[in-house]
Amino acid sequence: MTELLLDRLHQAGFRDVVTVEPAAGGLAALAGIATRRDAPPVFVKAFADPPDDDVFAAEAEGLAALREGGLATPDVFRAGKDLLVLSVLQPRPSSEAFWEQFAHALARLHLSTVHPRFGWHRDNWLGRRRQINTWNDDGFAFFAEHRLLRWLGEPRVDAALDAGDRAALERLCHRLPELLPKRPASLTHGDLWTQNVLATPDAEPAVIDPAVSYMWAEVDLAHVWTTAPPPEARRFFALYAELTSLDPGWPSRMPIIQLRQHLAVLAQFDDDWGAADLIRTTLDPFRKSS
Repeated sequence: MTELLLDRLHQAGFRDVVTVEPAAGGLAALAGIATRRDAPPVFVKAFADPPDDDVFAAEAEGLAALREGGLATPDVFRAGKDLLVLSVLQPRPSSEAFWEQFAHALARLHLSTVHPRFGWHRDNWLGRRRQINTWNDDGFAFFAEHRLLRWLGEPRVDAALDAGDRAALERLCHRLPELLPKRPASLTHGDLWTQNVLATPDAEPAVIDPAVSYMWAEVDLAHVWTTAPPPEARRFFALYAELTSLDPGWPSRMPIIQLRQHLAVLAQFDDDWGAADLIRTTLDPFRKSS
């Protein structure tokens, strides 16, 4: 793995790289920290077999959009068809103050980027799967078609979910307008699990690995909520809810909104970390016998 990253860096002109050490956290791509003779280290990411030529260009564009919206992101040094090179971020500190800062930053992003339509001007990537971002004025239709039903037909999803599960998902999609409040679209990170929240060298919150689109802000909230946030993040949720005027019932919506991510995990990895069971549990109220 590190040999491939080293070769790609040398081919891209980073001739002063001497070693590459594996970086923890990523699931879909190969990643490492490259030590250089004449410059600070860099973070490098690649696919042994890239899913398409635009995967890293789309990621770099997402990082730039989030930065314009007020979230800190790594600097992009190269975004080629087979290599992404970024500045190195730091592990996040284990403090409530850090998560309070992040609540302010994420709320500011969502409140300042309200958009009249759902989608993005191009498709981008969630892991190794293309994220469809075709514009739609209706957030419920967009979420149903491009964030939930889109995963039906993926081989691993078809193998894990039976006909009853798929029918229940379709019923849930049909009922989305009564299950979720009508919300505007905002710029969302799109893959905001806790491992994608890091820190700048100044210990300010920063994010990586986006799959941006204009979507309900609660898509980002649900991802943090359901991916084992640390104890010190407890204040994050209360503060974010206060800053964005969320109603008290927001936690009850998280399982439905997070279905999209569970389906994406199920589609892409042999070990689904319990995603199939979580999907079935969320779908139970929508089975025909209910």
